[in-house]
Amino acid sequence: MGETLPEALEPYPGISPRAYEHPADRAATAALRAIPMLDTIVRKLVELRYERALRQFYLGNSVRVSERQLPDLWASHAGVCRILDMPAQYDLYVSETVAGNARTIGSRNPIIVFGSSLYDRLGQGERRVVLAHELGHILSDHVLYMTALDILVRAGSGVSLAGLPVRAVRAVLLEWMRAAELSCDRAATLAVRDPRIVCRTLMVTSAGLRGDQLNLDAFMAQAMEYESWEDAQDRVRRFFLEIGASHSYAVRRVSEVMSWVRSGEYDRIVRGEYRRRGDEPGVRDEASDAMEFYAERFRTLMREIGDNVSSLGSQMGDMSQQLAEWLRRSRSRDPGSE
Repeated sequence: MGETLPEALEPYPGISPRAYEHPADRAATAALRAIPMLDTIVRKLVELRYERALRQFYLGNSVRVSERQLPDLWASHAGVCRILDMPAQYDLYVSETVAGNARTIGSRNPIIVFGSSLYDRLGQGERRVVLAHELGHILSDHVLYMTALDILVRAGSGVSLAGLPVRAVRAVLLEWMRAAELSCDRAATLAVRDPRIVCRTLMVTSAGLRGDQLNLDAFMAQAMEYESWEDAQDRVRRFFLEIGASHSYAVRRVSEVMSWVRSGEYDRIVRGEYRRRGDEPGVRDEASDAMEFYAERFRTLMREIGDNVSSLGSQMGDMSQQLAEWLRRSRSRDPGSE
């Protein structure tokens, strides 16, 4: 498969993350912002110096990438920053100790950490996918909530959240994180200009093997089988298996990428027809979209569950009602959202 170097690709001047963000991401972010006191609590967590501790940890236990250290990776990083028209260039580390394959940390001055085992398994194009995915988190301003989630995962139940239940806040953040990952897969697709490279990267991360050992067409057929699975009970089980995870299944992410490409949105953005920064919709509009997105999501889930699990239906209905109430409160508190 041929791969175009980032230096040869035209950038997207001033692209707003709203141009490509997944509706689940926009809805979940609006829901997070609507939870009373959550923003205040998240910022307080960051102020507790966890972020600075993480930064020092990677500075002391990783290799910082530069023109003199892993220069090919640094050139890819600089190239992807240019393509996505990032407002800055961010520190990049390679580490054996990274939790997961790669991560972005920090709310003020984010850094990207690339797992060394993943680095060894990927080709140049696939490494650019990972870099672009992480840069997508920065461009969408995901990093504040990502840092908070990281703190909660590391600290467990030992953190006080001004009276809010830690487990509940963690669950909400995980729901948001899964949605945010779908947006960043789209950012990576735009940055490498080849959806198949993104799908191949997801295949490699899922299998833990190099791409030349695997068959991408077979993996994409597997993704289609997963999405077309007809048993409603199995589909409901998937929902609950994902609740405690920070990332959706790789095959689902492949399906989401290809569905987005088939919709025509990818080609439209590549042609230069996209929303620019500073032209984003207001908070009120996004809150309304969020309510509708989650209302439809729960309606669909209820249809799949059927009448045999009435208690579960009641629980999910309560969740939907609480979410809608959070959003209504947010809209009534925001005098500048008209």
